[in-house]
Amino acid sequence: MELYHYPIIIAVGILSGFINTLAGGGSLITLPLLIFLFDLPGSVANATNRIAVLAQSALATAGFRSKGVALPTPYIYYLTVAALIGGFLGARMAIAISDQLFNRILAVMMVVIVILTVRNGNKNIAVGNEKLSITHQIIGIIAFVLIGMYGGFLQAGIGFVIIALFNGFHHFNLVVTNYIKVFLILALTIVSVIVFALAGEIRWEYGILLAVGQGIGGWYSSRWSVTKGEKWIKRILVVMVIVMAVKLWFF
Repeated sequence: MELYHYPIIIAVGILSGFINTLAGGGSLITLPLLIFLFDLPGSVANATNRIAVLAQSALATAGFRSKGVALPTPYIYYLTVAALIGGFLGARMAIAISDQLFNRILAVMMVVIVILTVRNGNKNIAVGNEKLSITHQIIGIIAFVLIGMYGGFLQAGIGFVIIALFNGFHHFNLVVTNYIKVFLILALTIVSVIVFALAGEIRWEYGILLAVGQGIGGWYSSRWSVTKGEKWIKRILVVMVIVMAVKLWFF
């Protein structure tokens, strides 16, 4: 790796961390970087990218917490267990299974998700109107095992799916939804990193540099999103969903 690659990787990491924390799809930037600029195999790039996602999620979680945003307890504990289970299963699948067909399915899902997320225009979902009945929680836990499996398998775009679940189904506002998102991604990424590391799939020198950038981006975007609120999150979400859907379907 050349010396000039260092600032490029860190800069791309900052941009990716900012985008990932606000909406999702940052891996559409980091994965091509690892594959095309550094000639890493897709499976290795997928695994290496998780180091950066881990750092970004940890610092974004700390950023939301520093702003006084609260997680829904005890529901978040059950979701964390679901994330750990799903993340482990998905990472195991990623070692051997192709993701081409899944990417095309995900491209269609992205369009559906953005419609669900912005269907109420710019009207905020008020705090206290969350749907947290026993039925909603059971459905959410089952759904998150499946979401965790996808996150462990590929990661790219998982933020959009999580936003659809917690904003569209549970009616959390987007600030709280983003906090839940980064917290649960942190949990499932810890498991997937362990699985990929044991399989020898991670290139640590690239992953650590990306982690520095994504950690910075995740920290600042988490605090910025609390200040700016839902309107800006929705704008960025729409743009990133469209870009990701086109990328997944055609490339």
